[in-house]
Amino acid sequence: MDCFQRLEALVDSAGADGIEEANALLHRFKDRSEKTARAIDEFMLDFKTLVFVVETGEEGFQKPIRKLARARLAKLKQLVNVPA
Repeated sequence: MDCFQRLEALVDSAGADGIEEANALLHRFKDRSEKTARAIDEFMLDFKTLVFVVETGEEGFQKPIRKLARARLAKLKQLVNVPA
């Protein structure tokens, strides 16, 4: 399973233990560019928000936040796969 497949699985499961794993998976891309670092920060903020919503049981908010996290992840994946 590649890095982005694992991150997608973490978005699907959205557990608190996934935050540390997501940070570790994304650490290798942090130094690529400021744009990539910003995209990582945006994804992590949305992912942490998703985890919070899931942990607090706010089911009505899970779908839109999960969709936003997936969109941020897709943007990040595109940035990382584009040669610098």
